[in-house]
This record gives sequence, C-alpha cells and structure tokens, in this order.
Amino acid sequence: MRLASLGVGLALLLAPSVAQAQDAVPADAIGWMKTVQGSVTVRRGATALPASVGMALARGDIIATGHDGTAGVTLADNSLLSAGPGSELALDEFIYDSAQLQGSSLATLRKGTLSATSGDIARGTPGAMRVRTPTAVLAVRGTTFLVRVEE
Repeated sequence: MRLASLGVGLALLLAPSVAQAQDAVPADAIGWMKTVQGSVTVRRGATALPASVGMALARGDIIATGHDGTAGVTLADNSLLSAGPGSELALDEFIYDSAQLQGSSLATLRKGTLSATSGDIARGTPGAMRVRTPTAVLAVRGTTFLVRVEE
C-alpha cells in the first residue's frame, strides 16, 4: 500500500514536468535536431534555448553554433542540414504536403558553413528548396552541396 502511495505521489510530482516539456514542442514542427555537439542554441523569438537531440524545430527558428559547435537537422521532407562551427542558420519558410511530396522551403545561412542534402520538396518540385546567403539565393534541384559564408 505504501509503495502504491509513493508511486502516485511521484507521478503527481512528475506530471507538471511532462506537461511543460510537451508545451515546449511547437505545434507546427517542421523538423528535429538530429545531432548536437558543443555549443548550439535555438533562438525562438526572443528566447535562446539550448539545443538537444530530438528537439522539435519551427518556422522562424534560428540555429546558432558556437566555435566548438555543430548541429544536424532533419526536416519533415527528409532534407538534411548540417551547420558547422560558428554558424547561424535561420529556418525562414517550410511548407510541405507529404501526400503530394511538394512544397517549398527557405533557409538563410547568415554566417558559417552549411552542408545540405535535399529531400522530397526538391525531388517533387525542383528549385523549391532554397538557401539564401548575404550575396546569393541557391535554388536546389536535388543534390548535396556545401556553402560557406564568411563574416
């Protein structure tokens, strides 16, 4: 009986933590952090959150890696984005219809390095996956590429 009471009490104590963690997941998640090494934050509005593996990402999030950090992201269309040390990557736009394998995406690399492998959006609509830099906009037609923006 005492063990059951302890279990119920523990469940009640943990319930708010679980609810808070679920509230932190954006309802409109467009992707997830797959790898995080070193210093990596996700800026969501005015809030900077420490990045963690499995963290849901939303349109408008900005991934920032420190000089010792790297981050790997998988978007909902299976595109893969990898930001190197000292990078800042904004997830500006992501619209995806998984039934039709169509949509559009726009990410902005403000500084640092980005390796990207296109997913279903570029396969379904070549050129609909875009990466913007301070000097150019790349329209991806289905490939893997690397881009670097110097400060």
